[in-house]
Amino acid sequence: MTDLDSFRSDTRAGLEANCPPEMRQPMRSEDDACWGGRNWTFQSDAQRQWLEAMAERGWTVPDWPRDYGGGGLSADETRILKQEMARIGARQPLYSFGISMLGPALLKFGTEEQKRRFLPEIARGEIRWCQGYSEPGAGSDLAGLQTRAEDRGDHWLVNGQKVWTSYADKADWIFCLVRTSSQSKQGGISFLLFDMATPGVSTKPILLISGYSPFCETFFDDVAVPKDQIVGEVNKGWDVAKYLLGHEREMIAGMGLGSGGSLGAAMRPGDPLLRAEIAAFDVDALAFGAMSERFIAMWKAGEAHPASPSMMKYAGTELNKRRNELVMAAGGSDALEWESERTRGGQPARDWLRSKGNSIEGGTSEIQLNIAAKHILRLPGA
Repeated sequence: MTDLDSFRSDTRAGLEANCPPEMRQPMRSEDDACWGGRNWTFQSDAQRQWLEAMAERGWTVPDWPRDYGGGGLSADETRILKQEMARIGARQPLYSFGISMLGPALLKFGTEEQKRRFLPEIARGEIRWCQGYSEPGAGSDLAGLQTRAEDRGDHWLVNGQKVWTSYADKADWIFCLVRTSSQSKQGGISFLLFDMATPGVSTKPILLISGYSPFCETFFDDVAVPKDQIVGEVNKGWDVAKYLLGHEREMIAGMGLGSGGSLGAAMRPGDPLLRAEIAAFDVDALAFGAMSERFIAMWKAGEAHPASPSMMKYAGTELNKRRNELVMAAGGSDALEWESERTRGGQPARDWLRSKGNSIEGGTSEIQLNIAAKHILRLPGA
């Protein structure tokens, strides 16, 4: 056997031995996802066992360096691990903005001390992060943010407000964009990390039309942040922010893949035209999956176009919205149900409503199309 064949064999045996049967079942709702953090309550012993087994091998972040809690796997080995997890239907052991967004930014811009302090905790699921980017007056024009951080000698003093802060009411820490200079919009932004339990931090949930929401408003009133918790250089946080946004858009694009199964295999409507639409969707989903695998490999190798995450985010968003439209169409009047146990509390309708937000979060679809038009297609006037 080749080295990769041997790795696949060992990985398959390890997953079979360590993944509990309960963790091989499709998630019934978002409540089945494991987010970790200091206030996390495991839903079951199986959920705890699965996270601990994967974290011990560094497989919650398989391609991160071992020194920072990762598995140290190559791109090919990481792909094999994902394939073998998919083969047995294994759930992700840990969902984390620390993994999908902050971690890559720290690996690129963080100091050695910051990497060793935060990355192993992220990999083990011991710290849960939220993202402090958007503000009431700075959404699509993110560089217009006004949350300020004043230099007070031995610390920063932060005042302002963020909005659409996902899971801020449950997070342990926040990675936050703040204004440290007014000389230029993008040139006066810095990237801070601080504990959500710091005096002066408060949150207020935002309810969506779907009936539930991860979003919050977040307020900062004279929040003292140690000087060493800035990532990158002062007034150059925009570079960190843009890099992180690429990874966030990669994460949101992944929604287009759904659970990875065929929509046609799950639904068999009597209407031949609807069956044809579902079949067309399955073909497009397979194509998007192949494109995603290629994009991720190029992105991690530093070979992808800087604007390609915008293209992927838009495509994945539209695919996820289309999936939910088809689920609603195939479900007929039953899909309009809102509260019964039979539909898991109206899950199809709530998922359909929630999918509309995909075209806003992480940068609106219009913004993504503008970026692709200008930087990839180089259209005149874009």
